[in-house]
Amino acid sequence: MRAISARLKIIGAALAGLIYPLAFSPFDLFGLAPVALGILFFVWRSSSPKQSAWCGFAFGMASFAVGVSWIYVSLNTFGNMPPVLAGISVAVFGAIMALYPALVGWGQATLSRSITTWRWILFMPPLWIMGEWLRGILLGGFPWLYLGYSQVDTPLALLLPFTGTLGVGLWITLATGLVLALFFSRSIPRVFSTIALLFLFGLILIAKMPRGVMPEGDPVRVAIIQNNISLKDKWNPEQSSVIANRFLQQSLALKEADLIVWPEAALPFYRDEIDPVFFNQLKQHDADYLIGLLERERVERGSPYYNVGLGVGAENAIYRKHQLVPFGEYLPFASLLSWLLEYLQIPMSDFSSGPLNQEPMDLAGTQIGVSICYEDAFTTVMSASALRSRVLVNLSEDAWFGDSLAPHQRLQMARARALETGRPMIRASNSGLSAIISHDGSVDKVAPQFRAVTLRGRVQPMTGTTPFVALGNYPVMLICLFLLAIGILRHHLCGRVKPEC
Repeated sequence: MRAISARLKIIGAALAGLIYPLAFSPFDLFGLAPVALGILFFVWRSSSPKQSAWCGFAFGMASFAVGVSWIYVSLNTFGNMPPVLAGISVAVFGAIMALYPALVGWGQATLSRSITTWRWILFMPPLWIMGEWLRGILLGGFPWLYLGYSQVDTPLALLLPFTGTLGVGLWITLATGLVLALFFSRSIPRVFSTIALLFLFGLILIAKMPRGVMPEGDPVRVAIIQNNISLKDKWNPEQSSVIANRFLQQSLALKEADLIVWPEAALPFYRDEIDPVFFNQLKQHDADYLIGLLERERVERGSPYYNVGLGVGAENAIYRKHQLVPFGEYLPFASLLSWLLEYLQIPMSDFSSGPLNQEPMDLAGTQIGVSICYEDAFTTVMSASALRSRVLVNLSEDAWFGDSLAPHQRLQMARARALETGRPMIRASNSGLSAIISHDGSVDKVAPQFRAVTLRGRVQPMTGTTPFVALGNYPVMLICLFLLAIGILRHHLCGRVKPEC
């Protein structure tokens, strides 16, 4: 009977993991996030450390199998990896990511053996958030499917400028634990759960207070050129000049634009290979430009090269991408995994990294903070950029993801970054979803996928610093440690004689 019960727990956790990604874009069924987590928390409450670890692993494998299924598209469709090997690679990656909820499950059960229902409040919420935090920094970091992202279109988004995405996730986990305690606990007074829930909802009302950011200067007229150039054509040397001329002619034809933005690696060659006449034509145009291309330190073979954004205005400026994509832009553990590049066949896959803190660009009469593709998933990168800028711009190449969940998830994360930093964001993608995002996270304009579009709109530069940019994740981590400390103290006081302590 015990073995059957254990299997049922794992099945329940896996089913919860399958519905968890539906809370995120493009499905946006945000209410499923606490439901999925509530099922996992309920299963964990009566499980041993070993059972809890397996349940957490099952939840993680199922959620990542659905939520990051786009990795298979990148490897197989665009990386030319054989289907079987691509499937194995995705499974291995999912298993590695599933270790985090497995560790959380084991940890909450191990630390709280003498208390049961109090786990829902004192152990599971803080450990879950600390697990997300670790996943975002270890081995290069993979901050995908953070619980807080699912709430960008709910009132909880008001908390993002104060607590960041992890703080919203902590709110959800605490609320989930309190609801479980309210209905299923014999040891936690219902009045405590009710008051605590009211306090959490009260935080949302307080979050409506001014957040320390305000408009500065006139709105900037923006044009984003999304040309939907196939990856095959983009990296074909015979097409390079055609692509460059297409961007140039489209841009020169634009009137009443202050800033024209081209996507990541819009010019698929090195900066030193561009004819000076090309730049002179851009300089003679009324607008300033932000262009994605490549840069190398020297012409010699083996010289370090970078994925960059080039600002063309009164003076040229360069941003070198800092947070590189593992296996796409650099190879982790190269001595062990060099064979993998034979299958991926990704052009320009050994970039060097630029510094974290880089000066903003003076373009279109304001300070522009630049990021490239994957970087807008990392709060440290975006907060560092927002500190000295008034507008954020992200240059992307989402064609690698095809018609998958990834572009929609990336737009959702970009909206969270705009809310956290109090800065509008211009998102320029080759294949979509290019977008103009207000500082409050709302999408003012968005271009459809897989169409050549020139997206035009306005952004209002913002000044000031949100509490999250000023303090980062430190307050949330301190709250997590505080809850754990109370839980551990209660565990020692209760001992092992009162299982429902």
